[in-house]
Amino acid sequence: MNSRRPCIGGNWKMNTRLEDALLLARSVAEGVDTIDDCVDVVVYPPFPWITHVADVLSGSRVALGAQDVSSHGDGAYTGQISAGMLLDSGCTKVLVGHSERRHGLGESNSLLNEKALAALESGLEVMLCIGETLEERDSGRTNEVVATQVAECLSGVEAGSMARMTIAYEPVWAIGTGRTAEPGDAQEVHAGIRTQLADLYDAPIAAGMRILYGGSMKPGNAGELLEQADIDGGLIGGASLDSDEFLSIINATMTQGSAD
Repeated sequence: MNSRRPCIGGNWKMNTRLEDALLLARSVAEGVDTIDDCVDVVVYPPFPWITHVADVLSGSRVALGAQDVSSHGDGAYTGQISAGMLLDSGCTKVLVGHSERRHGLGESNSLLNEKALAALESGLEVMLCIGETLEERDSGRTNEVVATQVAECLSGVEAGSMARMTIAYEPVWAIGTGRTAEPGDAQEVHAGIRTQLADLYDAPIAAGMRILYGGSMKPGNAGELLEQADIDGGLIGGASLDSDEFLSIINATMTQGSAD
């Protein structure tokens, strides 16, 4: 790792009942508050629990995010949730482009670009998720696919907004499968993203951008992934539903950071 402040995000997806969510949030907040303040931690609960979790996290060092946002402002968009609503609910961050929305719901780079722009305009911080499928990986198109996603999803995002943007590389073939990209392979993709950001914007923006790994990071492999030069943390799925596992990953981040 490096001088960029690491970040660990917990995406709870469509999991937990309210009681479980409150217990999980409380356990994470209490655990994070006992460690050194050298890593950013954010959790992304399901929409119905956001205001409840916001109350639990109030005054803690754990930030609150949403798993998705509408590309529209308020209006006649049944079932959607605007950036303004998320802010009023206590969120400061939002995921855009998670693979389960790209591939499960058919969300395009164009739509995700609109969502990112709407979120940034409202004042939310965006974690943009990108990554290739197994078919794209096996056909040698990883770099091409990732570069296209980065370019199209960041279209129109001004340099001044990039400080509120984080990128999460999530190889789709590694999500929920127990498979993980080899650390060197993940590092190569992360480095390519950083090079592309320097071309799209400038070297300082690229150097300051946090790029997280989001493909089945667990306590057992977190250290090896986090020691890579361009991996600045992780977007955690299943392991974030267990506070002990999630806190172990956070501690691995701290350990790696202190070793650099």
